[in-house]
Amino acid sequence: MSSDQTTTPGGQAGTEDTPFRHESTARDKVPQFVLPLVVRIERNEPPARTDALETAARAVLVMLSDERSQGDGEWAQAMRDWQDARIRKVVRRARGAEWRRAEALPGITVMGRSAEVRVFPPVPLDGWPKDLARLQVSGTDLDDPEVPGDPDATAPVLWMSPEVDMSAGKAMAQAGHGAQLAWWELPDEVRKAWRDAGFPLSVRTSPPALWAQLTTSGLPLVRDAGFTEIAPGLTVAVEGYDRADALPEGVRRPATWR
Repeated sequence: MSSDQTTTPGGQAGTEDTPFRHESTARDKVPQFVLPLVVRIERNEPPARTDALETAARAVLVMLSDERSQGDGEWAQAMRDWQDARIRKVVRRARGAEWRRAEALPGITVMGRSAEVRVFPPVPLDGWPKDLARLQVSGTDLDDPEVPGDPDATAPVLWMSPEVDMSAGKAMAQAGHGAQLAWWELPDEVRKAWRDAGFPLSVRTSPPALWAQLTTSGLPLVRDAGFTEIAPGLTVAVEGYDRADALPEGVRRPATWR
C-alpha cells in the first residue's frame, strides 16, 4: 500500500519548502521517487501484524543508516532524490518464488520475530523493477494472534491513530514514515547509538484519550495525504524518539538484517 505526506513536529507545516507541506511546492515539480518495501507473507505462516509494522519501521531506519545510502555510496543519489521530493513508500507482498526473486534484487532484508521485510533503494515513481512491479500492493492485511503487550517505555514508540482503519500494508508504510521522522530529529551520534542497539522501537494503536494528548503535545506527526485507502489526516504520533539517546543495556538487542 502506498503512502506519503508527513508533517513537522506538532503537525504544523513550516514556511520553508519541505516534503511535509500539503499545498503544491517546488518538491512536486522534481522527479518523484518511492521507497519500495516487500513483506513476506507465506500462505500458511503469515507474520503477526504488529511485528510486521515494527519490522517495516526498522527496515526504513536500516536503509537510511546504511553506508550505501550515505555520502558517495551506491544508493546515496537515489536517497537524496527521494528525500528532495515527496516522501513516498509503497509496501507490496510476496511469497514463494516471488519472494526469492525480490531477494535477488539489491536491497536489505530485515527480520522481526515472525516478519521479514525487504527494503530497496528508491526507484522512480513509474520505474519499478519488473519483479517488484508485479507484486500485489492492495489488500495486504494481517492479524495479531495475541493482543500486543505494553510498548517498551525505554525506546521510541510509534503510536497509530485509533481513529483510522488501515490495512496492514498501509499501516506498515505509516510506521515507516514515523520511524523516518524520528531519525530526522536525532543528531548523528544518537542515530549511531540507536542503530548499534538494533533500532529498538514499538508500534501500538493509541487509546483515544492518549491520542488526543499526543497530537497536541508538539510531537512529530504523520499526516497522510489521502491518495489511497484512507481520507487525509493524522495517522502516527512519534513519541520518545529522544530516548534513543540513553538506551539502557536491557533494551540493546541486535536486529537482524542482510
